[in-house]
This record gives sequence, structure tokens and C-alpha cells, in this order.
Amino acid sequence: MPLHPINLKSPIAGYGYGPSLYSTFRQKPALIFPVNRAHSLFTCKGVEIDVPKLCSASLDSVNYATVPDWKLRSVGLKDVDVATLGNLCVDIVLTVPQLPPPSFDERKAFMERLSESPPDKKYWEAGGNCNVAIAAARLGLNSITIGHVGDEIYGRFLLDVLHDEGIGMIKMSNSTDVVNNFSASYETLICWVLVDPLQRHGFCSRADFNQEPAFHWMSKLSRDVKVAIKKSKALICNGYGFDELSPGVILSALEYAVEVGTSVFFDPGPRGKSLSNGTPEEKRALNQLLRMSDVLLLTADEAESLTGIRNPVLAGQELLKKGNRTKWVVVKMGSMGSILITRSTIACAPAFKVGVVDTVGCGDSFVAAVAYSFIHKLPMVNTLAIANAVGAATAMGCGAGRNVATLDKVKDILSSSNLNEDYEFWLDLLGKYVDTQKITLLTNAAINGNSNRLNHVSFNKVVSELLPQFEFPELEENVLSS
Repeated sequence: MPLHPINLKSPIAGYGYGPSLYSTFRQKPALIFPVNRAHSLFTCKGVEIDVPKLCSASLDSVNYATVPDWKLRSVGLKDVDVATLGNLCVDIVLTVPQLPPPSFDERKAFMERLSESPPDKKYWEAGGNCNVAIAAARLGLNSITIGHVGDEIYGRFLLDVLHDEGIGMIKMSNSTDVVNNFSASYETLICWVLVDPLQRHGFCSRADFNQEPAFHWMSKLSRDVKVAIKKSKALICNGYGFDELSPGVILSALEYAVEVGTSVFFDPGPRGKSLSNGTPEEKRALNQLLRMSDVLLLTADEAESLTGIRNPVLAGQELLKKGNRTKWVVVKMGSMGSILITRSTIACAPAFKVGVVDTVGCGDSFVAAVAYSFIHKLPMVNTLAIANAVGAATAMGCGAGRNVATLDKVKDILSSSNLNEDYEFWLDLLGKYVDTQKITLLTNAAINGNSNRLNHVSFNKVVSELLPQFEFPELEENVLSS
């Protein structure tokens, strides 16, 4: 089967996701919505992590190998904004006559043919949580990644990309982790991003065919990882981390973050459903992440699969009830926008209308923007506006990695005020089912104040508050941390 690299320059029908659970809204292809990459026809289960020496100067200032565990809690201030846990990979984008067949053996043979020789480097891109880290860095956040990549051409490529974006890389493995550095289990994870003639996406990697996590040989957190978590304001995890790391290692990271006062963000993605039906260890880790995370991010379908509740607001409120530490539940509502739910308030914001090129990485970029807002304590409706704008800006590029949203493009989208407003949709969603004290809706419409229990907030007002945030991000960051 001939395989050809592709630049993905044409608009993607139906957002490139094939049969979507949001098919109701697909007749409006100009609308962009923040979703996770794995809503495609073929799920890439793996994503990855890395291991070079600490890259951040602030983290390198101490020889952590000599620091006893009990002293880690007293090391420095939280001078890192965002750390991502695992889920790093190299994406290789190819156009194929058809997406991989459903049969396990046929799919495996298909991927092995893909892997026989590396395509030209210009078709490689950083993927997975690299998207979150890059989007966060471009918003002005100090970002690091925690994980593992191998010492081969793909790993070196990934490290170069992160270095060029000003993102530090923290070693995940311990000296006690025994592994043959030349074995497949040590190699950088590759995710093949496949595009058929109908511009539908498929994803596959070697993690799809393993019975255990790709980096199962990692047994516990290294001291460097603990220090990185301690010095970070937010630790971002997602469901694909389970395809690389054991549930025990992920739980260790969660528990340590809670212990040292680092906020935890968790986006279960489509893996949430399989984890809820997985091994006892996977179920326990998933339940702990849902209970102990400060911020949960899900699509409406994912929220329903975890709660059994169709209404996204009621599903979010249920997750809040079950959470011990949960402060925000953010629900991505497809082409209609997004919702942020707390224990006392609800905020809603329509999506932006943009020219969609590729939706891969939109959900990851969205997470980075929510983290930015959480760290800087922005109002809820402002949080959704900037997150929707970042997701939309990423969709206007070709793929993820270095093609995620730039700050200039985000500012342009915010300035355009081109919202996909559907007042009846929000009124129907919120008015019939929700009994809450305060509901806020972002709007361009000439509606002032309260109406039908909705507090309308002017988009122009929100933009006037947001844009100054990004005029001098480095100066502002220094002022906030002083």
C-alpha cells in the first residue's frame, strides 16, 4: 500500500474525526471546537515521556541526586508554571489510501510496514503532551515536561523541538530501573497520524499492541521528578499516560503533587472509559485522579461515560460531588463551545468560527489555556474565552507540535469577536435541567444583565480584560511572582 507524506493544507470535512458523537453540529464545518485527538476512527493509545538531564536552569541549580527525600518538600519556590507528566511522542503524518483495517493482526502488520524506514524529517512533529507544553510556553508560562525519550533520531528530534520552544525536560527513569537501552521498550514512541482521501484521521503506535505500559520498567519517581513536581504550580496528566506508565507510578505522581501543594489537572480523554473497565489497579488510579485532581477536563461524551449522566452540566456537578479536591470541571461542548462548572457557579462560552485546517492538538492547546487561567486566577468566563480561542488558533494550523496556537493568532481570534452564538441552545441546556445559584453566558448579543436566570457578559468586556494580559507576558510574569 503506497504511503505518502501530507501537508494537510485543505479544510478537513467534519473536523477530521469521521463519525462524531457531535454529528448534530457537523453541518457547520467553519465552527471550531476544542476536543482531544483520539475522537478519531483509530485511537493512538501510546504517548510518551523523556530522560535527558534537567534543562531548566532553576531546577539545575541543586544537585538533587544528593538530596534526601524528606528535604524535597523544602526545595525552593514554585518557579515553574506547568509540568506535563508523560504522554510525549513524535507524530509522523502520512496520507494513505485508506485507514488501518479493524483486525488486530492486520493493523499490527500495517504499522510494521510504516516503521520499516523513517519518512522525511519534514513530516515529523512533536505530539502528545508536547502540544500542551508548547501551547503553554507560547502563552508565557514557564513549562517543563516529565518523561522519557530514547537515545535515537526520534528522541533527539523531540528534545530539539522542546529546547527550541524553551521547554525543559526532566528525566523520568531511576537508576534502579533496569532496561536494555537498545530494546524497543526504551525507544521513543512514534505515533503515526494517518489521513485518508476524505481527510479523516487515524492514529496508531506500538503501544496499541502491548499488554503492558510501554515503559513498564519504570518502577517509581526519581528525585528529579519529585523536585520538578514540587517546584511546579500545576501538574498536567491525561488518560494516555496509562499507555506508558504503570498505574502505581501515576498514582505516586498524583499523591506527591497533592502532598507538596501542586495543583493537578486531569484530562481522561477516551481512555477514561476503558480505564473504568480496566484492571483493579487502573480503576483505582482513575478514581483517585477523578477525586484528587483540582481541575478535570472532559468532552461531554467523556463526562457522560464516567457518570452515566447525559446533561453535561449535571455530569460536571456529579464529578464535583465525588471529588475531594476538585475546584473546576471543564466540559468541551464540541462546535458549541465549553462550560466551566464549580460548586456554586457555571460559566458558558460559545466557540469561535474559524477556517479549520486540522483539529489535531486542539484539545491539548485548550488544556494549556485553562492552566494559564487557573494559575493567573482569571474569571471563569474569561478562562473559557481564552481556551476556546487557543483551541481555534491551533485548528487553523497544520497539525500539532510546533503548529499549535501562537500568541499573535490567539489575539487575532479574540479581536475578531466571531462567536458561534446559539442562545436557544444554551437556554435549552441550562434552563430545563440546572438548578444553580449563578449561571454566566458569554455573548456578543445586545443583552445586558440578567435574563431567564442567565447573567450575560459582554464579549467586548472580556476581550478588553484579556488582551492586556498578553501584551508583555514576561514582564507580567515577573511582577506576579515577585
